[in-house]
Amino acid sequence: MKIVMLSSEVVPYAKTGGLADVTGALPKYLSHAGAEVLVFLPLYRETKNKNLPLQKAVDSLKMEWPAQTESFSVWKHRHDSLSFFFVEKDEYFDRDYLYGTPKGDYPDNGERFAFFCRAALETLKAMGFQPEIIHAHDWQAAMALAYLKFNYAQDPFFSSIRSLFTIHNLAYQGIFEKDLLARIGLPEALFNMEDLEFYGKVNFLKAGILYSTAVNTVSPHYSQEIQTPEFGHGLDGLLRKRRQNLYGILNGVDYSGWNPATDRFIARNFDADNLAGKTGCKRDLLQSFSLPPEAETEPVVGMVSRLAGQKGFDLLSQAVEEIFRSGANLIILGTGEEVYQNALRSVQKKYPQRFGLMIAFDEALAHKIYAGSDIFLIPSRYEPCGLTQMYSLRYGTIPVVRATGGLDDTIQEFDPDSLAGNGFKFVDYEKIALVDAVRRAVAVYQDKERWQVLVRNAIACDFSWEKSAAEYFRLYKRIISP
Repeated sequence: MKIVMLSSEVVPYAKTGGLADVTGALPKYLSHAGAEVLVFLPLYRETKNKNLPLQKAVDSLKMEWPAQTESFSVWKHRHDSLSFFFVEKDEYFDRDYLYGTPKGDYPDNGERFAFFCRAALETLKAMGFQPEIIHAHDWQAAMALAYLKFNYAQDPFFSSIRSLFTIHNLAYQGIFEKDLLARIGLPEALFNMEDLEFYGKVNFLKAGILYSTAVNTVSPHYSQEIQTPEFGHGLDGLLRKRRQNLYGILNGVDYSGWNPATDRFIARNFDADNLAGKTGCKRDLLQSFSLPPEAETEPVVGMVSRLAGQKGFDLLSQAVEEIFRSGANLIILGTGEEVYQNALRSVQKKYPQRFGLMIAFDEALAHKIYAGSDIFLIPSRYEPCGLTQMYSLRYGTIPVVRATGGLDDTIQEFDPDSLAGNGFKFVDYEKIALVDAVRRAVAVYQDKERWQVLVRNAIACDFSWEKSAAEYFRLYKRIISP
């Protein structure tokens, strides 16, 4: 089976979040299952700075773009026995950030990612690589499906290709002004409610939902949630119309990079049979955040997250002092919205002995938090899948999560009597519910025998990509032969 993936970010080349982890891992496991997978992404400055040995994939290409004929280059890199292709157009992609500065999104994001989509399709034709499936991820890749339907509908090269559109986060939709359609070479007639119009603007994500053969989300629970007004972000009606072709496949974890027994970033390695190294990791973590040595005997709650309302930081801001009163300390690593950065800095100034904070993206430090914390907090307002709870489980760091989306799919409330379960959950998006869940975790932490059972339960959880990749493979086959 020949599959082409389009994504705006892919590990190890460019990353802002979990999308990159998924699109970096899934192709590898599909390849293990026998598929031939090509992955396309833009050539960002971040990728150029890695000085990879890129090879020219095809001679410089030209394509008709509304204002004029545009040229672009495509480069290739082999990694994990896979081929990754980079669309080079410095005018669009040679920038400090992928999507925007801390002050806001780039105003030409619509043109940037529409160009990427069409350039990828033109490259496939130039290469003569005809896939059975084009798998587009999130709004940045969605316009590839609009081009297939309206610009290449009569082209025999593309006529037999089927498509899958994966929604990693429905809240991010790629919404732009009406006049963008003309600037990216799509018929202006598509500006109607049955096509791309969305409350007076153009919606890229809607294109992916409308024009794909099938749609999936990154967890079973989330595929149901987004069909409701609460989680549908204005697209729940359309998703209900497509429910016969809407699927939920839980993301996986690439344990080759997330394994406490071999992790090169942590102070001491450990596994379920020898947990002594976790104590050393906790000591190293506390030193990294300048917290006092006595915190070694107290529960440490860790967070690695984008600092955003979706991730529950409005709720955390209300609950943080009660978390400290429960006897726990808190360590947070992340970047994001300025309002939450400032709020967290204020808490750190007030509680420097209880709260460690780093406003940054730091891969090594993230691994230290997963390994050295006792509890991992994810109070998300909604969470399509979540990978951080899966990472923390493998490191024996117990998740406390809101029961939504993939968090609800992956975490089972620990029962102190039966000793079954792998974490703690709360349902209501309220301070009292969050604090109560943290207190339940702290209470079990203080019972060392039960805590050791819980830690081993967590480490034993298996969310490897093999299972998820097999589900994608089955879905591809269903799409090809409905």
